[in-house]
Amino acid sequence: MAKRDAIFPPGRQALYEQHRYSAAIRSGDLLFVSGQVGSREDGSPEPDFAKQVELAFHRLNTVLKAAGCSFDDVVDVTTFHTDPQAQFETVMAIRDKAIGAPPYPNWTAVGVTWLAGYDFEIKVIARIPQAA
Repeated sequence: MAKRDAIFPPGRQALYEQHRYSAAIRSGDLLFVSGQVGSREDGSPEPDFAKQVELAFHRLNTVLKAAGCSFDDVVDVTTFHTDPQAQFETVMAIRDKAIGAPPYPNWTAVGVTWLAGYDFEIKVIARIPQAA
């Protein structure tokens, strides 16, 4: 069995090592990105919800870029919310800026009671573009 082909964005390796997971795993032409949260540079949660969501999308974009992908390559999105009803409009406004126009990727939103101090998390599966 082949080893996992781990992808890490520059500059946050210590946080991934501390929590013992990879930012993403490449398998064939698919990229499985771990849940990204709106953390500050030191790994602590951003307290402002809208900024937390923006940071989570920024972190996700950084991981995608490290694998040669963009939001255009995302085929499946899963988001986790501590208060979906209250957070929905904020998340959708930020998501629309990041994801762009149709066709949209699949999306599953899950309400949860705990995200280790965060209020939003996003994970995706992307198809890695073929070299031209």
